[in-house]
Amino acid sequence: MKLKEYLSSKAITFCFLLIGMITFSAFLICADFSVFAVFAMDLFFLFLVFVWATVTFFAERAQILDLEQKKSQIQQEYLLGELLPKPSGFLEQKYFEIMKTVSRSAIGTIEEAIREKEEYCDYVESWIHEIKTPLTACSLILSNDKDERKLRRELKRAENLTETILYYARMRTPQKDVHIQKISVASVLDEAVKSQKELLIAAKISVKLEGDFTVFSDRKALCFMIKQLLINCAKYCKGCHILLTAKNPVIEVLDDGIGIPSHEIRRVTDRGFTGSNGRKFPNSTGMGLYLVKELCSYLHMELSIDSKIHSYTCIRLAFKM
Repeated sequence: MKLKEYLSSKAITFCFLLIGMITFSAFLICADFSVFAVFAMDLFFLFLVFVWATVTFFAERAQILDLEQKKSQIQQEYLLGELLPKPSGFLEQKYFEIMKTVSRSAIGTIEEAIREKEEYCDYVESWIHEIKTPLTACSLILSNDKDERKLRRELKRAENLTETILYYARMRTPQKDVHIQKISVASVLDEAVKSQKELLIAAKISVKLEGDFTVFSDRKALCFMIKQLLINCAKYCKGCHILLTAKNPVIEVLDDGIGIPSHEIRRVTDRGFTGSNGRKFPNSTGMGLYLVKELCSYLHMELSIDSKIHSYTCIRLAFKM
């Protein structure tokens, strides 16, 4: 801090001190005090002001230098608010408390953004490794027997992976992609099953649809959720039977596959959780049910899972009416 900056910041204080000194001196002269005595008192007062100004100048200058040193030493400048010394003045303390609140809020927001960025990068990296599998399989099929059914199956897997990462990216701004309309739930279920026909046939899975009702929701998002459940069945429950039931206001997906251990049911919707079943499959990312859960929250739906190991898994998507 330069002297000019300091004097500018204290200009109002100096003006009031000067006005006070002149007023008090005039009062003393009017009260028949000696002009010499008044002049001496004014000089002494000015000396005290000079001493006070000098001391505060060097004190504030030292504080500013200390803050600048701390700022230069810290890499994350948004953390500087946590290093600020507590001031002594009442008004400064109130400002200090407000800045502390703002600083901690900013730190929380930044840390959350960093965490989301790291999670996004981790998933993109795992997705890149995962999509190599169907692409490599397509290349091998074209090089060998050129089996059209196998090729369609691998292309469908690549398409599913692409759709999954697109929905994961849209989670950052879901409100921009939601399109609410009146839909027939049975038609959505039928569309989801037909889209995964190649994978379901390859996994020897039979699907039965029952019931129907109409609801106002996002057709594409709802179809995507059903697809994710069917893809999980094709991956983990080969040879099982699936019953898709639409009974107002609940969609129920029931399979007689391997089931989920009871101690894992609460965690299967966590991001990246694969569980004991997923660890048997190297390409599992643990993102399917996580995306279903997130989309349910955006569409004001309730997700519930019931399962018994080596017996069944029942997933319900309930619309809040």
